[in-house]
Amino acid sequence: MITTHSLPPLDATIKTAVTIGTFDGVHLGHTQIIKQLVQKAKKLEIPSVVLSFYPHPRIVLHQDSGIKLLDSLEEKAAKLEALGVDYFVVYPFSKSFSRMKAETFVSDILVQGLHAKSVLIGYDHRFGRNRNANIEDLRNFGKQYDFEVAEISAQAIEAVAVSSTKIRKALEEGRVKKANQFLGSAFGLCGKVISGKQIGRTLGFPTANITPTYAYKLIPKQGVYVIKSYIDGQEVFGMLNIGQNPTVTLQESESVFPKIEAHFFQFNKDLYGQEIKVSFIDRLRDEIKFDSLEALRSQLKKDQSKALKIVAAYKSQN
Repeated sequence: MITTHSLPPLDATIKTAVTIGTFDGVHLGHTQIIKQLVQKAKKLEIPSVVLSFYPHPRIVLHQDSGIKLLDSLEEKAAKLEALGVDYFVVYPFSKSFSRMKAETFVSDILVQGLHAKSVLIGYDHRFGRNRNANIEDLRNFGKQYDFEVAEISAQAIEAVAVSSTKIRKALEEGRVKKANQFLGSAFGLCGKVISGKQIGRTLGFPTANITPTYAYKLIPKQGVYVIKSYIDGQEVFGMLNIGQNPTVTLQESESVFPKIEAHFFQFNKDLYGQEIKVSFIDRLRDEIKFDSLEALRSQLKKDQSKALKIVAAYKSQN
């Protein structure tokens, strides 16, 4: 798959099958639409194109929206490639772009830029300045510019909307297993390992302190989770805490940004400075403030015992 951050330099003779959307999370609802696109492209013997936008339109048009995204562009690209998409076009979204007339969008982007032969969109899709054009307008443009319009069913569109809402709600409530069911894969978080206070090491549970790579990425509810990662090609499991470390952090120094610390089982490599991705498997408990470090150590042992049972069950099912 080819990913571009502008219109790709397609040969004038190449036509494409295109769908349009943000596809945040590329969850099971999206998957049905992408499969429909890929099948259409194969039937017509032309490349498939997913046209998306960055930054997310809501971030540009409603700067106080506070929206947090389920996927980074890299994560989204990997999922689309796995589904068989040929081109992932990430078009720069701006306020000036949002004011583009509908016909200009069709002629300049879909026709001249992407050489669209088939456009797959939802029955409720709206585009152009003030979102004043709909699927019927697109069909009329299709007659004018010689491309067909395939409609995504109302049921599929509803599935996408419901899934996106439920995934965000589940993650915000810490129900990562439920979120993973809707996603069709484990929710992941990427970040760089930075140095910490190394208190975990003194407790027998050394941790990797992770700073998320993307500020716009949604972070699950604070608490303790079972996680999986691939480090230097090795599959490793562990547990991860999202929160303020109340047992070892002074109240006045607490941050509005949660700390993210991962302890990997049977793993002792130095990860400082590395970029890693952790995938959430299950939730163990809320973050708790203990009366002493010894009480914290005792709880961590209980957490590890429970986590290892969850890992064993996970391995047997995957």
